[in-house]
Amino acid sequence: MSKKVLLLPGDGIGPEIVAEAERVLDLVNDKLGLGLETDHALVGGSAIDATGVPLPDETLDKAKASDAILLGAVGGPKWDELDMSIRPEKGLLGLRSNLELFGNLRPAILYPQLASASTLKPEVVSGLDILIVRELTGGIYFGQPRGVRTLENGERQGYNTYVYSESEIKRIAKVAFEAAQKRNGKLCSVDKANVLEVTVLWREILDDMAKDYPDVELSHMYVDNAAMQLVRAPKQFDVMVTGNMFGDILSDAAAMLTGSIGMLPSASLDENNKGMYEPCHGSAPDIAGQGIANPLATILSVAMMLRYSLSENKAADLIEDAVSKVLDQGLRTADIFSEGSTKVSTKEMGDAVVAALESLV
Repeated sequence: MSKKVLLLPGDGIGPEIVAEAERVLDLVNDKLGLGLETDHALVGGSAIDATGVPLPDETLDKAKASDAILLGAVGGPKWDELDMSIRPEKGLLGLRSNLELFGNLRPAILYPQLASASTLKPEVVSGLDILIVRELTGGIYFGQPRGVRTLENGERQGYNTYVYSESEIKRIAKVAFEAAQKRNGKLCSVDKANVLEVTVLWREILDDMAKDYPDVELSHMYVDNAAMQLVRAPKQFDVMVTGNMFGDILSDAAAMLTGSIGMLPSASLDENNKGMYEPCHGSAPDIAGQGIANPLATILSVAMMLRYSLSENKAADLIEDAVSKVLDQGLRTADIFSEGSTKVSTKEMGDAVVAALESLV
C-alpha cells in the first residue's frame, strides 16, 4: 500500500523552499521505488486569502489521511492586523493540536563545512550535535483561560495560563529518554522550578521516570541558565527536553549556534510517529520571491520525514549525504555565504542537491 505525503507550502518563502524539497522527494521516490503519493493543500495566510480561515476543513482532512506532512512556513505582516483567532499561526497550531503532534524534535547540528558561519568561536561549536525535545501541544500556548480583559478601574489586562498535566509530561519525557538512549545517554531537563509550580511537577515526574532509564544520565537546569550555557559551552548538551514556550526560545537560540537557522529541520510527532516536518526558520516575508532563501532545512526535513514517519532510512541517508556533498563543493545561499565560497540562489541550491543525489542513487 502506498503512503501519502501532504505538502503545505504556506506563506512567504514557503512555496520556494518546498518546491526544491519536493524535487528531492520526487527523485528518491522514483529512483528507490518508495511508492509515495504526494498532494498539496493550503494553510496559514494563503489559506486565509483563499478561504477566509487559516486551516480549511479540506486541509485538515487531507492531513489526517496522510502518513506524513511537509510544511514550509506560515505568517507575515500582511495578516498581522487580523484577529488573533484567525491569524496564519492558528493554522499551524490547529494542525499540531488536531493531529496530536505533541513531540517536537529539533536537532542543532553544525556541519563542519559551516564552522566559520557560526557567530561563536570554532572551538566552542565545532562538533556540535544537540537534540532539543520540545513539548508542543500544551503549556502556556494552549492553556485556558486566556485573553485580554478590562478591569474595574478601566485598565486592560492580558493573561495566559501555564498548565501541564501529568500525562502530558510523561509522554514527552518518554520521547526524550528514548532519544537519549539512542544517542550519548545524557538528558538535560529544562524548567523554572524555583518560581513556577507547574515545572516543579515537571521535575518531579522526570526524576521518577529516570528510574526506568538507568542508562540515561538525567540532569536539571533552570531555563535562564540553560540559555546562558547554550552560548557559553553548548557541547555539554546531548538531548534537552522542555516545555512548549521554553523549547520555542531555546531551540531558536541553539539553531543560530550552527551558523544559520536556514540549515535546521524539525519533526513534530504523535504517539505513532506520524509527523509534520518543517524547517526551523519562519516565513521570512522580507526575502520572499527573491530566490535567495536557503532550501536546505526543508530538504533535510524531508530526510527526517523519511526516517521517522516513513521508515525509509536509506533514502534519508542519501539526502543527508547529498547535502553534505553540496556543502563540500562550497555552494552557499546568502545566509551561510562567506568569503571563498560560491553564492547560489534557492533554485541553484536545489539543482545542486538534486545533481548530488542523482550521483548517489
